[in-house]
Amino acid sequence: MADAPVTCPRCGQANRIARDAPGSPRCGRCRTPLPWLVDAGDDDFGAVAERARLPVLVDLWAAWCGPCRMVAPAVAAVAEEFAGRLKVVKVDVDRAPAVAARLDARSIPTLVLLRDGQVVARRVGALGPGPLRAWVAGELGGQGAAAGA
Repeated sequence: MADAPVTCPRCGQANRIARDAPGSPRCGRCRTPLPWLVDAGDDDFGAVAERARLPVLVDLWAAWCGPCRMVAPAVAAVAEEFAGRLKVVKVDVDRAPAVAARLDARSIPTLVLLRDGQVVARRVGALGPGPLRAWVAGELGGQGAAAGA
């Protein structure tokens, strides 16, 4: 999967970020932390998610899953709110059965938080924007982007 440009929410600059880049991406123009939302599969999950330096929220989903489609905007919003503190990796379980099995995704959507490649928290089922944000903030030990500033 190719790297996609990420538009800076502050200055509008398009930035290209490698999906498996180390560290925390920042805008090349204004240095604002960028939201990091990428896809991964069986072939690249280790490089993209398990070796990430930031905590990683893994969204295990499928195109045919209605609740997965309902939670997708909240997952994207979390990527923006926690820019610089969290990497979000979406895994289509139909295209990445080995990752789904490794993360024990018995039902979808399943959200898994990784630190240093290890599962530290898990939520099964669709979460609304507020509960998802609160769960992630609690797991990261702070409230939103301001806590990481």
